[in-house]
Amino acid sequence: MKPTIVLVGRPNVGKSTLFNRLTKTRDAIVADIPGLTRDRHYGHGKVGSKPYLVVDTGGFEPVVKDGIMHEMAKQTLQAIDEADVILFMVDVRTGCTAQDKIIADRLRRCACPVHLVVNKAEGMRREVVTAEFHELALGTPMAISASHGEGVTDLVEIALEHIPDVAEEEETKHPRIALIGRPNAGKSTLVNSFLGEERVIAFDQPGTTRDSIHIDFERNGKPYTLIDTAGVRRRGKVFEAIEKFSVIKTLQAIDDCNVVILVLDAQADISDQDAHLAGFILDAGRALVVAVNKWDGMTDYQRDNVKREIGRKLQFLEFAKFHYISALKGTGLNPLLVSVDAAYAAAMAKLSTPQLTRILIDAVAAHQPPKTGPFRPKPRYAHQGGMNPPLIVVHGSALDKISDSYKRYLEKTFVQAFKLQGTPLKVQFNVGHNPFADKKPAPLTPAEEKAAHRKRRSGRKLYGKQRKKE
Repeated sequence: MKPTIVLVGRPNVGKSTLFNRLTKTRDAIVADIPGLTRDRHYGHGKVGSKPYLVVDTGGFEPVVKDGIMHEMAKQTLQAIDEADVILFMVDVRTGCTAQDKIIADRLRRCACPVHLVVNKAEGMRREVVTAEFHELALGTPMAISASHGEGVTDLVEIALEHIPDVAEEEETKHPRIALIGRPNAGKSTLVNSFLGEERVIAFDQPGTTRDSIHIDFERNGKPYTLIDTAGVRRRGKVFEAIEKFSVIKTLQAIDDCNVVILVLDAQADISDQDAHLAGFILDAGRALVVAVNKWDGMTDYQRDNVKREIGRKLQFLEFAKFHYISALKGTGLNPLLVSVDAAYAAAMAKLSTPQLTRILIDAVAAHQPPKTGPFRPKPRYAHQGGMNPPLIVVHGSALDKISDSYKRYLEKTFVQAFKLQGTPLKVQFNVGHNPFADKKPAPLTPAEEKAAHRKRRSGRKLYGKQRKKE
């Protein structure tokens, strides 16, 4: 799994700016307002050959006992417990504050490495600006400028140098399934239903989140691997425990699997959290099957309401198959796994280049890309660029002018042509580069300038004579 870097510090020390720099995005809103980040942000980054997951926490106020700042502190403490590396950020302009000392005292008790980062040090001598922060007793401080990018690459390389490289997963020929869902949607019960007699109970404790468990099981004569998102499990009496929701575990499980089962609670409203989880899955490009759990014991009126709510809030999951099940009673599990097999086959499908090109040409003939200014995009041929999700690379001219709506049209055309169900499909346009576009012609010699001038004059005279004759 990818190592998790957690950014910690009091409000307004530049955590969101560093988050945007590490993920090469602008996902975190940045402003000179303390407490702007209230929820944790999650992003992916890479330095050299090492990928990582980075978490931007809200401003850490450990002494606050209630209110929104207390809730932010609880979120930060949970992220600290799940971190592989912590970057503790301080502000060189305000110096070492009493609040920094309280946070440092808490971080010294962490099992994972903690690196002290002195931010906003652009244009300053590093050994001078870091001197006063040695009293925090967290090792040698590192001076950076998150807004200017100074020292950021060195910081990440040092932070990850003791983290082993992510091991290459052995290519499996069967589905690796991650069960994703908000707390108490029935994931543990569904795990037990899949495993039969191998009954397990989940429990959480700090330090176990990296130990993702892969459970091999067989159903109807077919092998599967279940990726357990609840950390360490032990045998014992089965009950539906109150789960501690962790976005970090969820993202790691999504990265690790090739098919996701999104578990929804039919007896609770479809919430924004469900939609956010679906968004994580969609962004990762994973094959998806949706299991609407606790379907037993509901009236027809309640079931119609649930389906209507799903259609309204999760309409962007139109590519996925929905199943209405009861994990407790074990009903609907066989059709659910049939859809898992279909989604896995679609995600890992190998598409032939001649067939892709024929489908592309037919789609363009039926509906040409709209003209943008003087140019009309001309897609010419296509080939497969990857799997899980299927990636189709289209080549041609002026493809950077293609609209999002036409891209969706091509994606839908390919999905229908290959009957891909349960997986998103991505289309990437390769724009041809003219190697002479940026080259200026060599200046004319004096002799060439005179020849060009004579040619222009003779052309004008000839044109004038022609007009007189006419």
